[in-house]
Amino acid sequence: MSAPSRAPTRIEPLPPMNRAQQVETALAQYVEHAGLKAGDRLPAERELMLALSVGRSTIREAIGKFQALGVVESRKGSGNYLLKPISAGTVHMPLSFESAGLRDALLMTLEVRRGIEVEASMAAARRRTDADLQIIEARLDEMETVHLAEGTSGKADLAFHLSIYDATHNPLFRQLLEQMRGGFERFWSKPFDRPDFASRSFPFHRTLFNAIAAGDAEAARRETLKILAIVEEDIKDMSK
Repeated sequence: MSAPSRAPTRIEPLPPMNRAQQVETALAQYVEHAGLKAGDRLPAERELMLALSVGRSTIREAIGKFQALGVVESRKGSGNYLLKPISAGTVHMPLSFESAGLRDALLMTLEVRRGIEVEASMAAARRRTDADLQIIEARLDEMETVHLAEGTSGKADLAFHLSIYDATHNPLFRQLLEQMRGGFERFWSKPFDRPDFASRSFPFHRTLFNAIAAGDAEAARRETLKILAIVEEDIKDMSK
């Protein structure tokens, strides 16, 4: 006697708020309830757009988050495939802590950022390829252009550091950043988006690139520490 067929799992529509995060949760629930395993294909973008009543950019933002976390792989002309099982309980794991205010939160985050970025810079110096160097230098040029024009360069600065993470060829660095992104992005939010915040660190981004290009891991460590030492000093000075 054959087992009764199971009705296909339905992706439920979303209420109109926090779309990107809700898409991530909805996809994770779908994967869990449908019993998808590593190697299984996710629904097509068009299907997700219709089922969740969101635009293509929101779907791609959620897929991009999964890619950064190493749980989804995009195959050109084929679609998006699951690399490892996920659930709603494992998708959103933002790091959180109690602090007296923004200053303390930034200083606590900086301690962790220092450890991660020092190791990432050293690993990038050891493993970077010529293609990696081209990307890092392009991000650096963009950062310098924005900095000279506006006096601050938050998003461009973050993109520069992300390119160094990618040059490590260790996906865990970017995955850790994705989990800490909320904390890290505070470094470029008010009141620390002032043009003079950490401006003294600006020249050391170029010397950091030079160290990575030279394959000098120890120099990369020193230049990274110089940048973060200035950030720490300015956090303390500007939050008095």
